[in-house]
Amino acid sequence: MAEKGITARIRSAYKPLVHFFLEDVRPGFTEATIQWPWHPNAVENRFLLESYPLAALFPQARLHFVKGHEGTEYEVTLIYPDGEEQYSVLAPNRVHSDHVGETALSPTGWIVDRAGARRLETDYERLFTGAMTAIASHDWGTDEPYFEELNFSVSVPARDHDLGYADEVISLVEAMHEDLYFSCLEFFQHYSGRPLGDRHLQPGQIVPEVVQGDEPEIRISLKPLTNDDRAGQPQSLHDASEPLSVTQIRAELDALGGNELDCHSRAGRLVQARHLTGHGRPIMISAGQHANETTPIIGALRAAHALKASDATFTISPLENPDGYALQGRLSAQTPRHMLHAARYSALGDDLEYRQTEATLFEKKIRLQAEEISGAQLHVNLHGYPAHEWTRPLSGYIPRNFAMWTLPKGFFLVLRHLPEWEKTARELIEAVTADLTSVPGLSEMNARQIALYEIHAGETGFEMINGFPCYVHQDDRHRVPLTLITEYPDETIYGDAFIAGHEAQMQTVLAAHAAWQRIALA
Repeated sequence: MAEKGITARIRSAYKPLVHFFLEDVRPGFTEATIQWPWHPNAVENRFLLESYPLAALFPQARLHFVKGHEGTEYEVTLIYPDGEEQYSVLAPNRVHSDHVGETALSPTGWIVDRAGARRLETDYERLFTGAMTAIASHDWGTDEPYFEELNFSVSVPARDHDLGYADEVISLVEAMHEDLYFSCLEFFQHYSGRPLGDRHLQPGQIVPEVVQGDEPEIRISLKPLTNDDRAGQPQSLHDASEPLSVTQIRAELDALGGNELDCHSRAGRLVQARHLTGHGRPIMISAGQHANETTPIIGALRAAHALKASDATFTISPLENPDGYALQGRLSAQTPRHMLHAARYSALGDDLEYRQTEATLFEKKIRLQAEEISGAQLHVNLHGYPAHEWTRPLSGYIPRNFAMWTLPKGFFLVLRHLPEWEKTARELIEAVTADLTSVPGLSEMNARQIALYEIHAGETGFEMINGFPCYVHQDDRHRVPLTLITEYPDETIYGDAFIAGHEAQMQTVLAAHAAWQRIALA
């Protein structure tokens, strides 16, 4: 631009307030008041959410967030020892009809020059809209699954920017992966006549392979499923710093012994579980249903070894979704710190829990076998969720149908129960959370993440029990009377953070088992 005689100032249209503080603000302010705007085509706190994690980036200053006026501009007042400064920060957005006909307010390019201010469609936006147009114009037929693998090979010329706080990284590469994956799910939900968010859809495996590159490029292709397993070096379970290889998971199951249960996945991978009989009431332990949630598998195996040593009765199914786990390994080799939600579901493109028909049970058979052979009335189902902010900037910024997951809020528990089991459920959650308060560092992490969440999103919406966010509710989707679900912020962490994650998962299983032996059942 300079060579052409143009003087230009280029700013980010993605998270513009955060970039303003990182790039434009003079250091040394002691206080900041941020009036965030609201817009009738977005949830009320959309622009407050978009300011995350500012409150953690400037611990030396007091930041105040106040709801401001309708529009798309932040008003910022900065207090310095030598005076006050005021700024308006534009958050350029457009109102549009998205890929399923929903009205969305999405970040967009913007240009201000002598001719005025107007939208400037970016190459980043064109990659996405071009892809969704191609998907919408193809004849997918009427039979599910519509494909084996729908592959997007995408290059985005934008580096990830580590914010230096926890696991927070500004990444247009990751945001493209998330938007392509969930937008395709929504398109096929709409295409099949289902409501948005329906988890019974089985379109096939959707795989956005998005990386940083020199030029904006995208190629869309249909590929066959593969059945290669995730590889890796053996690790000590106690201090494993990254996800295990499938070979090691199978070796750990063999070391447990017991009765072997097995079935096969959609792509033909072996799914294994074990049933060990000892003393006391039985429980079921499962992990790996959503395969991009990386700490549950190790937590489940560690707990199983401890329970075996105490002669307990239980079933252990540590990897319920091996097709997704193989994809998580494949994608994490390219972008190891990203959430990689394409690996969340199975090769059929669905959530295992919602499978119903015998012809498509595949991996779900392992859980049904565990229910039948164990007779357990408690199922401890280990999960995780994003360890950093989750956005979809090309379709409204906040992930549709997953708004509660957009920011980390500590390690929390969900307990589902059948109607007559409410009293027992309450006793169980009280006992488990009381035990978890002794896990080193866990309560402190919760307090830190919840405090930041409340600044940028408001109340968590969960009941606090012994310092842990919990959601206890009646739910008749399960055949087992009580289902205790863990949610650890683990997408995607490594090293000491990863070890702390599977430690919390293991301790939850052990606490639940111990409480289950003491509780008097109605």
